[in-house]
Amino acid sequence: MSNIDQPTTETSAEPQSFLDRLRALLGTFRPHGSLRTDLVEVLDAAEAPEEEGEFTPSERKMLRNILHLKEVGIGDIMVPRAEIVAVRKDVSLGELLKLFVGVGHSRLVVYDDTLDDPVGMVHIRDLIAFLAGDLTSQPGNKLDLGAVNLDGSLEDAGLIRRILYVPPSMPAVDLLVAMQAARTHLALVIDEYGGTDGLVSIEDVVEEIVGEIEDEHDEAAETLLIRQPDGSFLADARTPLEAAVEVLGPTFASEEAMEEVDSLGGLLVMVASRVPKQGEVIALPGGFEAEVLEADPRRVKKLRVIPPREDAPVPATESSTSDL
Repeated sequence: MSNIDQPTTETSAEPQSFLDRLRALLGTFRPHGSLRTDLVEVLDAAEAPEEEGEFTPSERKMLRNILHLKEVGIGDIMVPRAEIVAVRKDVSLGELLKLFVGVGHSRLVVYDDTLDDPVGMVHIRDLIAFLAGDLTSQPGNKLDLGAVNLDGSLEDAGLIRRILYVPPSMPAVDLLVAMQAARTHLALVIDEYGGTDGLVSIEDVVEEIVGEIEDEHDEAAETLLIRQPDGSFLADARTPLEAAVEVLGPTFASEEAMEEVDSLGGLLVMVASRVPKQGEVIALPGGFEAEVLEADPRRVKKLRVIPPREDAPVPATESSTSDL
């Protein structure tokens, strides 16, 4: 008996690529409809738990984030000006090397007189290549750091690369395309007066699609808040609010607060409606308190989070007082 008319099940059982599945799925939708609308409908469609979905959960998440990327402005994901680590163009190579070691970044912004006069950026790979250039020019030479001149300036070494300048309203997807075309991973966000407003990297944009990317130098949430013997937690005010909630629990910050601010310092400013002074204790939702350990007129720098006491009295509610 010939096998020609036999149905073949092996081909259909083979796993399809993501693009093949997407073509097959969208091919069933109306020909005159919006492709974006169709895809959103597919992602939002409720599926029976026992049925295998057209997309895996990770695919659904990334597709939703890609569709949402055009609505994300650079101002929403940038590192604020106060947290930018930058160097003057006349910094010595020795000081620059120490700064790279201390901050753990691979790229730093370079400026002239102030951060509002940026001239470009410097990459640690260019610095290492320059310092080791004379030593590696002759085969067989041993690496002798004592022979390296660390007193020369960054500007004289010619290590300053170009950097992109973008407005805070620029969509994140447009910045991703611009970075790809310019072959640079860093951009300065400039305000309407030409001043530096923030900094954004290609990693910041990619994280909007795939989620948080942690490398070997990123600290775990537990290390951002250091538990003390008395049960309190020491923390940098720049600690992400999400990381604090992971350690302190969901009652530490409401969903509205997490949408409004990104850091512990931002939470304190939001609750107090001002920048708290050093030594102040701010009452937070959920029975938590925050003592400001270090601050200046513009921002909170370090704080102590004090969890609610287990024996603290529960505030009386209307239902409990009405029974008295």
